[in-house]
Amino acid sequence: MTREEVAMGFIKVANEAMCRPIRALTQGKGYDTALHVLACFGGAGGQHACAIARSLGMKKVFIHRYAGVLSAYGLAMADVIYECQEPCAKVYEEASYGFIDERLDALMKKATDELNSQGFMESDITLTPYLNLRYHGTDCALMCRPAHEVANKNCRHGDFLLSFVSRYEREFGFTLSGRCVFVDDIRVRATGHSQVQRPVEMNRADDLTSHTAVMQCFFDDGYHDTRIYLLESLGAGYSVSGPAILIETNSTILVEPGCCAMVTANGDIEIEIGNVGQDQIGSQLNSIQLSIFSHRFMSIAEQMGRVLQRTAISTNIKERLDFSCALFGPDGGLVANAPHIPVHLGAMQEAVRWQMSYYGENLREGDVILSNHPAAGGSHLPDLTVITPVFIEDQSSPIFFVANRGHHADIGGTAPGSMPPRSTALWEEGMAVKSFKLVEAGCFQEQGITDLLMSPAQYPNSSGTRNLSDNLSDLKAQVAANKMGITLVAQLVEEYSLHVVQAYMQYIQDNAEIAVREMLKEIATKAEKSGHTKTNRTIFAAEEHMDDGSPICLKITIDKHDGTAEFDFSGTGNEVKGNWNAPCAVVFSALIYCLRCMVGHDVPLNQGCLAPITTIIPPGSLLDPSDLAAVIGGNVLTSQRIVDVVFKAFRTCAASQGCMNNVTFGDDTFAYYETVAGGAGAGPSWHGRSGVHTHMTNTRITDPEILEKRYPVVLKQFAVNEGSGGEGLYVGGHGVIREMLFRHQLILCVLSERRGEFQPYGMDGGSPGKIGENWVLKCGGDRENLGAKNSAQLEPGDTFLLKTPGGGGCGDVTTETPRKMRKVTGGQFAKKGSVADYTRLQESA
Repeated sequence: MTREEVAMGFIKVANEAMCRPIRALTQGKGYDTALHVLACFGGAGGQHACAIARSLGMKKVFIHRYAGVLSAYGLAMADVIYECQEPCAKVYEEASYGFIDERLDALMKKATDELNSQGFMESDITLTPYLNLRYHGTDCALMCRPAHEVANKNCRHGDFLLSFVSRYEREFGFTLSGRCVFVDDIRVRATGHSQVQRPVEMNRADDLTSHTAVMQCFFDDGYHDTRIYLLESLGAGYSVSGPAILIETNSTILVEPGCCAMVTANGDIEIEIGNVGQDQIGSQLNSIQLSIFSHRFMSIAEQMGRVLQRTAISTNIKERLDFSCALFGPDGGLVANAPHIPVHLGAMQEAVRWQMSYYGENLREGDVILSNHPAAGGSHLPDLTVITPVFIEDQSSPIFFVANRGHHADIGGTAPGSMPPRSTALWEEGMAVKSFKLVEAGCFQEQGITDLLMSPAQYPNSSGTRNLSDNLSDLKAQVAANKMGITLVAQLVEEYSLHVVQAYMQYIQDNAEIAVREMLKEIATKAEKSGHTKTNRTIFAAEEHMDDGSPICLKITIDKHDGTAEFDFSGTGNEVKGNWNAPCAVVFSALIYCLRCMVGHDVPLNQGCLAPITTIIPPGSLLDPSDLAAVIGGNVLTSQRIVDVVFKAFRTCAASQGCMNNVTFGDDTFAYYETVAGGAGAGPSWHGRSGVHTHMTNTRITDPEILEKRYPVVLKQFAVNEGSGGEGLYVGGHGVIREMLFRHQLILCVLSERRGEFQPYGMDGGSPGKIGENWVLKCGGDRENLGAKNSAQLEPGDTFLLKTPGGGGCGDVTTETPRKMRKVTGGQFAKKGSVADYTRLQESA
């Protein structure tokens, strides 16, 4: 590659990195980027605008004349907006219209008075009413202004319901007919219109206007003569064909070949994006295209996740984000995933491959498969996997698979939440399905899946699902997420060709494989230099124990010449008469996660990470149980201990809390489930994080407001459990204290580990983390220790007190001065991340 091609490669990768959030945010609101205009600002924005618009399928770019200083210019020109809002908590129905109109009138007067006090006349003020509406039983509220069309019976200020239903259907793809709509908040926005005038219209373009210079600029197909213009010299209506560069005092605009820029009457720039053909990207490996395709594949999985979060209605998926989305190759191997739940991602490819083997050539376009059985690549039963094959014309076999796995709060069984702490057989844990066509030939099989969800009631002391409507709604959301994945894959194939897309799919997997091989060679070489081994094969070993004493034994043998490794779990304990048996798919998830963490640089987590690895898992053991063994805790408990034993063997870091602290409660009408954070293990150069979800879990905790609003509990305390992390040069992360007061009679189930003698280990002389505790504080004053795995009936006034384990420390404090852990106290913290972004979008007017 030439220097110019390398430089252009960096720009392409940067452009694709900018396209990802634009796609995600735009489509996250239910809009198609191709139907919109790209608005561009900033001094450098105009240099990337044409390339980004073309990548997004957009046909027009708009650049303000003062794009380089648009923020400052906007402050001077901006209208003044004043908003006032108050809670409502009423049903949107005829009986409430009078109250809503009355409160809107009061808020309008308040907003008008405020702008009057700032010097605005009545004639310069515009008032817009809003209602924050949501369906009963959901947490997704939309801030809606009234629709233009007004029904006969409605609020005096307009038809808010029509606006809400229309927007809900556009964003989520469906509506919830038969459910009442609640008004959470009433808002009025008052706009005081600024009297600052825009600049007068510009003079028409002079035919004699010419460029000031011609420079050689490098584009995709080589050097081009590129004309340079001073923007201030161009009149209204002047047209510039690319390639060209428009220079203004505060910004620079690049008009790429095939594009045409025109100066508007006010001096702004409109660029029409021409139909320049896609570069002929061959199937031969190109490092620049490898990075671009990595972004594109990852973007597909991310956008699937956004659709699933938007369209689901359960707390578990919409709020806790207990789901994963991924893209798989025609062989069922994982290609790319969004950064969701690690324990799902490695296991899902086993589920995809099982279905491929089961159906053979009998998969058709319009089929969607549901599976959750551990023998078919499942993790545990509440994790329902929805798999859709991707077909295109002239291809009789699937070219890709898209899949997602979401945790449903209840699928039947002997306990609310489908996570019975004392289950000994699979049937006790709810519906078990190896394969079911959830959608066949494009038709959603609602009766069939309903029968399956209710089928656990056939067993003694067992119930069908306790919340069928949420199950069905979330399954439809999972189908919709896969539909988005199919659409995006089809667009990618149309853009680059199937041959090229599948070639780069393989290159991305090969890249991950190479990274893991090089890491293993490096580990073996370091071990040889330290005298650990004198042969071509380096051996590491470790052993950990579950709370019942069952061992998890691991011997890792690395061949330093070819960078392969054998992970041998021989010696691991037998299948237990309990529920912490872990299917093989969970073991693969843990291995792929650990290897990806240890690589040390950014490679996608995919099937390539496991290509240099062979595994030996004894049949009938804790890690390869029989088909009918209880497994509910293997996914959420044993998976964490597998990670601990792998990191212990490699001496990567101290143990984390080794548990997900599973808490469920409910009755015959509902179930709630959460996993609770703990302490992360310290490492050779870092302190462990406190109060975080570690390793195989990556979910959120439910917001206190939603928890207390939807469920009969009061959150009394949620705080870091200081002192629970292990001491050392680097301190282990502390666990948390979570205390909930119950307002109704409910069944509480707790499924946890690290509650016995086996503490989270320290590393290199560091102390172990403290174990966790599960207590019931009776309203009469008695205290009951629940132990690690138990259930209890709680009465109104009873309190559940949870203390989660801390992480192990690292380093011997007797040899060096301990490193200080920065303590965060008080202060205000900005809300950040995808969840905060999504919330802002939903609450915005």
